[in-house]
Amino acid sequence: MTFKASIAVSAATLAMSTAVLAANPTVGGAPMLEDRNIVENAVNSPIHTTLVAAVQAAGLVETLQGDGPFTVFAPVNDAFDALPEGTVETLLKPENKAMLQKVLTAHVVAGDWSAADIIAAARASNDGFYHFNAVSGDALSAQVKGSNVYIIDESGNASRVTVADVDQSNGVIHVVNAVLVPK
Repeated sequence: MTFKASIAVSAATLAMSTAVLAANPTVGGAPMLEDRNIVENAVNSPIHTTLVAAVQAAGLVETLQGDGPFTVFAPVNDAFDALPEGTVETLLKPENKAMLQKVLTAHVVAGDWSAADIIAAARASNDGFYHFNAVSGDALSAQVKGSNVYIIDESGNASRVTVADVDQSNGVIHVVNAVLVPK
């Protein structure tokens, strides 16, 4: 190999390595590291402080630090703020732990589902929706509209994926703009 060819190969390898390192998106300006688990990365996200507090209050930290894999549709703080006044405060009360667990596990799906997997499943269906179940047992649906992916809860509330494919050591997070509400 000539010196020029060797430099070209090295430059291409460096460019690919940099692209791979930069592949995981940031969330709220915070880096999300693929070697960290769902909880470790969520704690670093400034737009998921309400979600983190809820996961802690529900006693789900250990579960979401487990092997998984899990796909988490992670609502941002603004999504919780959009709920009726007093909802979050009520859910965070110790006597409402079971209800909080139900709401949070309605955002978790077993397996590692990339946005491409979800889009392909929705487009392959007869009705344009991919129907699946959350860990809570609640039915969810995914629909693609234009370049957006929506996750729809049993009540028909749609949550748009705003940041997709945030890889974790035990699954993937898709940031969403609304809270999925189980029936």
